[in-house]
Order: sequence, then structure tokens, then C-alpha cells
Amino acid sequence: MPARIIAVAQQKGGAGKTTLAAQLAVAWAANRSVALMDIDPQSSLTAWHRLRSDNGRDVSAIHLSDVSGWRVGTELDRLRNDYDIVLIDCPPHAETETKNAMRAADLVVIPVQPSPMDVWATTPTASFAKDQGTDVRLVLNRVPPRSRLVEAVQGMLKSDDLLLTQSALGNRVAFAASMMEGLGVTESEPSSQAADEIRALAKELEKAAR
Repeated sequence: MPARIIAVAQQKGGAGKTTLAAQLAVAWAANRSVALMDIDPQSSLTAWHRLRSDNGRDVSAIHLSDVSGWRVGTELDRLRNDYDIVLIDCPPHAETETKNAMRAADLVVIPVQPSPMDVWATTPTASFAKDQGTDVRLVLNRVPPRSRLVEAVQGMLKSDDLLLTQSALGNRVAFAASMMEGLGVTESEPSSQAADEIRALAKELEKAAR
């Protein structure tokens, strides 16, 4: 069966795109074959994957392709036949590679921090994906505890007819700490609330991508 293609995209930088891709990859790799495609020129996901190797992790459990330009489509076709899930970390802004990735994807996942600026930046990305007939899910990321702003942001997203995942990710140091070790939080702190959150989100998104 061909891989499920999931593009992680967000026009606004700093929304947690790369962290989300890495954390989901680790969670899925527990029982799926997973490939990552890093098409962001910053190559942060590639640096994280290299750190896994430097720290003695078996990097073969999560394949990484660092590609750009015309090679994106060719590489995606190759990975589609070899893995269960292919996760694409897209560049910020509406670059050609991002648009091509969203066209090819079965699901576009957009991390959104609970701020009006993130919500406003989300709309063009989500609209483009929906125009291509691609399903979209928005993920609330770095959510502070007991914030009234979260409810306001949820209302703004619903009014734009955008689908928000039931699972959200809290503003937790554990996510960043695991990334600095080349790990996912389900590896570094498997019994933590952060790990529970990413497992719940991974399960929800995998169902949405079918």
C-alpha cells in the first residue's frame, strides 16, 4: 500500500513546524515505517536527524531525505512505495516547493500558536491546500495552561471553517529538550504529559490521513 503523505506547513515562521514533524515521526516510528523529507532551506530537521546519529540512535528507523527543487517530486515518488508514512517539513512562506508538497499530500498539518498573528497567517496556507482538494488539520501548538486566549483563537478558526484537531500540544519544555538530544519526547520522557499529547495527536492525524 502506498505511503500516506503528510505535509507540515505554515506560512508564518516560528510556529513549531519542524518540532512537530520530528515528534510525530518518532511517535509513528514505534510501529510504522517512516520517512522524513526536509525541503526547508534552513534544514533544521536534517540537523536534528544528524544529532540522532551523533548520539548513537539507529537513524535507519526514520529515513531522512534532504532535497529541494525538481528533485522533490522524484524523491517523493520513490519514498511513497517504500514507507508507511512520509512526512514533509515545508519551508515557511508560499514557495513553489511548499505548494507542490501540499498538492501531493494526503493531509496538510498546520501548527498554530494561540495568537491572532498565527491565525491570520494560517488562512492562506489552509485555503491553498483546500483548493487542491487536500484535507487540512490545524494543530494548536505551545498552548499555555488556563489561557482565555486559546478559546478566542479556537473561535476564530471555527469561524473560518477550518478543522482543528481535538489533540493539542502544550507549551512544554520537554519538546525542546528532546529535540536538543536528537530525540522525540516519547523517547526522552515516555511517561510525560508531553509524550501522551504527541501520541494522541499522532493517532488522530493518522486516521485523518486515510
